[in-house]
Formats: sequence, C-alpha cells, structure tokens
Amino acid sequence: MKSPSPWGRRACATTALLLTMFVSSCAAESASTREDDLSTDAELFESDGFSVVEISPDDRTDPVDFEGTTEAGDPVSDEDFAGEVYVVNFWYATCGPCIAEAPMLEQVWQETREQNVGFLGVNVYDQAATARAFAAENNVTYPSVIDVNDGGVKLAFAQATPIQATPTTLVMDRQGRVSARVIGQLESASILSALVKSALDEES
Repeated sequence: MKSPSPWGRRACATTALLLTMFVSSCAAESASTREDDLSTDAELFESDGFSVVEISPDDRTDPVDFEGTTEAGDPVSDEDFAGEVYVVNFWYATCGPCIAEAPMLEQVWQETREQNVGFLGVNVYDQAATARAFAAENNVTYPSVIDVNDGGVKLAFAQATPIQATPTTLVMDRQGRVSARVIGQLESASILSALVKSALDEES
C-alpha cells in the first residue's frame, strides 16, 4: 500500500483536530461554503455557512501580489511577507462576527509572531479613523489595509480564492499562495492555530 504524502499526513492530522473542535459549531454569518474550483479532499469542515478549507500545495494558485496603505498611513505589500507564512483577515468595524473573532485573531498573532508569522487585516468598508478606533477598543495590534476606496487588495486575493463573506480569513504559505481559507467567524483560536501550524510545517 502506498504511504500517504507528508502533506496528506498533515492534512489528516489537521482534519482530526478541526473535527474535534467542530462537534457543535454554528454559522455566525451566512456565506457560500463550497466552491467547484476547490478539490473536495481539501474541505476540512462545513456547516451552515461556516467552512474551513485547506488546499494541497499542488492545487494552490499563483502567489498573490498586492499593495495598499494601513490605517496608520504606512505602505504594505506582499513583499513585506516574502518567505513568511502569514494570515489575512477581511473585516469591517460594525461586523458582529468580526468583533467576536478579533480576540482569537490577536491571540494567534501573539502566539506565532516569534515564528515569523505575519498578520494583516483588510478593512473592506471603513476609513482609517474607524479602523484605528476598532483596533484600540478590541486590543488588535497587527495592522490593517484600508481597502474601501478602490478594493484593490480584496480583488487581488479574490483572484486566487473566493471571498464571498465577511469575515474571511486566509492562511498564506511561504510562497505567497493561499494554503487555507476560513469563511465565517472563527469558532476558536485553535482552528486558526492548526492551519498556521500546517503551513509552517511545510517544506519551503
């Protein structure tokens, strides 16, 4: 019998962990949860508008190129994360699920930043002052792109993977490709931690 690939073993381990976490999960916001362009063996969990997808390296699209400006007025682009695993979260300030998951995102950011894992929010609706207020009120310390004016950053990522709901969270591999996608509100920080770990465990 053929031995499973290293990615296959990681995917199985990630699947087992996620299924344990999702025994009783519910959707925070309605969303499309299954896409024809994603292989079914990448679907780790799906329930009532909430889904977690991990994509095999062979099935990943090209690296995502983007550039924008953060709420602090600083330029940011894909080049700032070159060679790193990083997380991208699409959000806006009055989105209830975004508020609920903010502490979980911050927790994973604090737990993984010393492993050279990057974090970037993409605010799809608000101007910079509102985004800064949200960050202060919710103790969010990683930066966010202000994308409301032209939507260029969201468009760049949407060319690589469907982004049809807010919040959506992506894990990017060291080559700048989408390795995992979470649609809907995170149910726990451990879900994202498992996906980040899977990306970190891949060979460069």
